[in-house]
Amino acid sequence: MMRALVTGGSGAIGAAIARAIAQAGHHVYVHANAALEHAAGIAAEITASGGSAEAIRFDVTDAAETRFALETLLAAGPIQILVNNAGIHDDAVMPGMRPEQWSRVIDVSLNGFFNVTQPLLMPMIRTRWGRIVNISSVAAIAGNRGQTNYAAAKAGLHGASRSLALELASRGITVNTVAPGIIASAMSEAAFGDEAIARLVPMKRAGRPEEVADLVAFLASDRAGYISGQVVSINGGMI
Repeated sequence: MMRALVTGGSGAIGAAIARAIAQAGHHVYVHANAALEHAAGIAAEITASGGSAEAIRFDVTDAAETRFALETLLAAGPIQILVNNAGIHDDAVMPGMRPEQWSRVIDVSLNGFFNVTQPLLMPMIRTRWGRIVNISSVAAIAGNRGQTNYAAAKAGLHGASRSLALELASRGITVNTVAPGIIASAMSEAAFGDEAIARLVPMKRAGRPEEVADLVAFLASDRAGYISGQVVSINGGMI
């Protein structure tokens, strides 16, 4: 049984990813920061349905705290599947954006990617098998008004993923990015009504978290061993 870490696992997409990876037969660490109780509930649900999971808490923006938490996990063996899903929104048009809004969003999505991924690489490399999937957004590809910070952070993941894919290709480790569009969740329902979705999405509906999770689970499997360095959109035909 391989061990997997899903950051931001307490959210709608992260929880669906954790469930899908557990269903594939892996032990899943469901990560959260503030919402540890919710992550623990998801882990308990996975375990009750016959899977293997546990919750873990750390702040991905705190490099020392993250490294300590990951070293504790690594003491039991390598993490061979990593899904970097943690991310936040703090939207504002750029003329009115506060510096802390810019910094915080970049810190979680981009610096958090480094803080989590870098400590796991050498143990993963030694196994000569690994899967890293980074969760981005359609905003990183097309842009979105009021989200220059979020788009910049997620677009940064694209370049980092491609470069890391080149570095790890000979080690049997793939690195890919999944860029969802409008996915059904409490946050998207507050931001996008039915009329907006019909206007923006050719398929006239929001995606389901499980649809994103199925894609991630495939990229994290043996079947996707020759796919690396790619940005895969899942957005109902938006772009």
